[in-house]
Amino acid sequence: MSDRLRPSTRIPAVAGELLQGVRGTPPLTHCITNAVVTGFTANALLAVGAAPAMVDIVGEAGMFARIASGLVVNLGTPTPEQRAAILEAVRGADAAGTPWVLDPVAVGALPVRTALASELLAHRPTAVRGNPSEILALAGDGAGGRGVDAVDTPDAAADAARSIAARTGAVVAVSGPVDLLTDGERVIRIANGDALLTRVTGGGCALGAVMAAFLGASRAKDVDALDAVAAAALVYTVAAERAAAVAGGPGSFAVALLDALDAVGADDVAARARTDEGML
Repeated sequence: MSDRLRPSTRIPAVAGELLQGVRGTPPLTHCITNAVVTGFTANALLAVGAAPAMVDIVGEAGMFARIASGLVVNLGTPTPEQRAAILEAVRGADAAGTPWVLDPVAVGALPVRTALASELLAHRPTAVRGNPSEILALAGDGAGGRGVDAVDTPDAAADAARSIAARTGAVVAVSGPVDLLTDGERVIRIANGDALLTRVTGGGCALGAVMAAFLGASRAKDVDALDAVAAAALVYTVAAERAAAVAGGPGSFAVALLDALDAVGADDVAARARTDEGML
């Protein structure tokens, strides 16, 4: 880690505060996500305390984005109708000031979603969440991985993340063994989590939705976007550690993760957090 980073007790405190906010006033979280993970994503949001809504129909998506607390757009299975609904939703979110998260699944590796992701960046997402290869491809610095698989490290994508943040104003969250999150100037690293997250379909996709929920809750708490996204990532990865401790493999881990998201509290987050923050 850079010598400009220092251990952070502030981020765990923010995470605990926002977790209480999500559970106290459940943010209505609008999800346009891929067909493989819809149910798991909805259940993860319910477990953490948010209210999911899986609205991806043209004619409804834009209207719903205007009333939602937060929106996540996931490009895992971008059918023609869903692509139209996504564009409608982000325009609605922009008009209403609804924070939204772009999850550019498999960009760089496949052309339709790569072009769509580039178009969506022009709508200035509040946050972008992806693996290092996706972030590199989104910035134009790489060809992408093997679909959803990353072939690069978060540190290798740091300059790409900073470039995307500077160009769009988005917080960029790069997932890996140590997550890297930046707004282009500040950087937060989170070393929590477990490798079983990579062996469950929807592990990363659900995190993007939880980020949208925390962004929705952050407005009432006067918490900025970088801190809100980091708080979501920390709560989620601490829950993953709790789940891994009782799981026998990826099948039981998926169930245990939902239970852990329901059970995790501010004290757990503070006790387990391994976070650093500083300047890029």
